[in-house]
Amino acid sequence: MAKLKTLLLHPDPVSRAELRKRLDAVPWIQVLGEAVSAFEALELLESIPYGVFFLGLDLPGGVSGLELAQMLSGRKRKPGLVFIASSETKAYQAFEMGATDYLLWPATDERFKKTLERLASFKSRYREVPAPEAWHEAEVVDEGGEETVQVNMGDEEQEYFLNALKDAWDQNRPRTPEIEKLAVTLDGRMILIPYGQIVFVEAYEDYSYVHTAAQKFLTSYRLKNLEERLEPHGFFRVHRKYLVNLDMVTEIASLPGSNFMLRTAGKTRIELPIGRRRIARLKQILGF
Repeated sequence: MAKLKTLLLHPDPVSRAELRKRLDAVPWIQVLGEAVSAFEALELLESIPYGVFFLGLDLPGGVSGLELAQMLSGRKRKPGLVFIASSETKAYQAFEMGATDYLLWPATDERFKKTLERLASFKSRYREVPAPEAWHEAEVVDEGGEETVQVNMGDEEQEYFLNALKDAWDQNRPRTPEIEKLAVTLDGRMILIPYGQIVFVEAYEDYSYVHTAAQKFLTSYRLKNLEERLEPHGFFRVHRKYLVNLDMVTEIASLPGSNFMLRTAGKTRIELPIGRRRIARLKQILGF
């Protein structure tokens, strides 16, 4: 029986170890790798046909679990997604992104059983890649109090897997250039907004509004994540609530009380406050 190839994507090694322990007891699931960041997961996915990701919400590297789900949404054969979370606050967003399940962690045995039932249903609809005949049971070796899982592979499959890991972690390997567009959803459609059309981004609780000259979009991105992503493209965090495209700025005004305000281009001029702690850095960037 073909197994559902599984990637554990979570920054916490303890959570990954517990997930692996539980999934090892499931005969139709095969844990084939672990990753910490969305970037590592995407690199591995290019070489390994994963059927499911168990993934956290907060991932290092500037791309969250929800943002990764959004990036995967355009794939023809995207893996099933089981989100691992500490609270229910992002459950609605996760299911809107097509999540197979949203699991509060740590999970009870009964709740984890429901996750497996949902994955079994997903597996029945997923076009699988047949498992290699040379695949055997994993062996657990005790090395000074630490358990190491050894999986026996045929020579061809071992080379295939090791090459995938090498590609994922090779820092000198040429990377696919980033597309300078931000993916947002609108009425069930995926909209790609060129960075240059974004005027500013506004924090809204755990979400953000992306403002263009003509429209604004409520997105699942956190402002901090967008700051890391957009800063290399001429954006600056002028305030704890605002990230602005400096190419759109036409004026910086001094206000009473040592306060500052910037104004943006466009038919409708937009005024945004500048945090006192950020004005010196902004002047440095602009060459004042």
